[in-house]
Amino acid sequence: MSSRRKPRYTLHSGFRMPMGFPVEGFQSALHYRAEPGDVFISTYPKCGTTWMQNIVWLILQRGKALAAAERMSEIIPHLEEVGRVRVEQLPEPRVVKTHLPFAMSPQHPEARYLYVARNPLDCVVSFYHHTKGFVQHYDFAEGSFDDYFECFILGEVDFGDYFENVLSWFRHRGDSNFLFITYEEMKADLERVVIQVATFLGPEHAATVADPSLLRRILEFAGFESMARDQARWASSRADGMAPFVRKGVVGDWVEHFSPFQVRRMLDRIESQPGALELVELWPDVMAEARSVAAG
Repeated sequence: MSSRRKPRYTLHSGFRMPMGFPVEGFQSALHYRAEPGDVFISTYPKCGTTWMQNIVWLILQRGKALAAAERMSEIIPHLEEVGRVRVEQLPEPRVVKTHLPFAMSPQHPEARYLYVARNPLDCVVSFYHHTKGFVQHYDFAEGSFDDYFECFILGEVDFGDYFENVLSWFRHRGDSNFLFITYEEMKADLERVVIQVATFLGPEHAATVADPSLLRRILEFAGFESMARDQARWASSRADGMAPFVRKGVVGDWVEHFSPFQVRRMLDRIESQPGALELVELWPDVMAEARSVAAG
């Protein structure tokens, strides 16, 4: 195990973060005080964060797409990266992105929280390609999926353990100011999810998606083909030859990467994590296929 290549991180009070994310940003983020009207887009990394940011933006802008010269990170900033002061400077109502677990996230009973969860098998694949491509943040250009899988299964990646993060939010899915959505739901019926998100954001936004022409525009610009264009809108530059930031946008890509042994490792990890068996019931088809692969 010691010979495996590992991504490099910066430690923020023991919390792994990408290299280049300022420590002071992380520390001040923990002191941001949520305000009534704030909207938090919360996820574990690579679970549909940018997709949900774009959906929320399109709803708020009544179908106006983010221009090629605009940057999502400026409009909906990442709390742990930019820190408290930058978020406080946003126009109200503020929309903020975070990968923090529930207990570390700013809370207010009148703020709204959107959480997107993705099945752990596809998450680790997407996170691997993300990590490999951002050489400036991880120095992992030569790392293999096998290398990364071992880090992920042990929770030794940026933003911590997948299961601890998702479960911390999953337990609050019944809260009145909280909307829990899965990536797989977004893939299966994007229109229903857009309407659900708009309704959650308030009557004004529900009225936006009740207009058929505006709803069509939102769905068009929230689609994979639209988001695959002008990708500088979503992320900083990636090294030459690496997969793009918006890569595939599919469910089931894990089957191209996992060995049967790794599938069994993932299933064992799920079974050993308190509460995870309830969580994975969100993805019955994915888990059924995983059990079939593991059984050989």
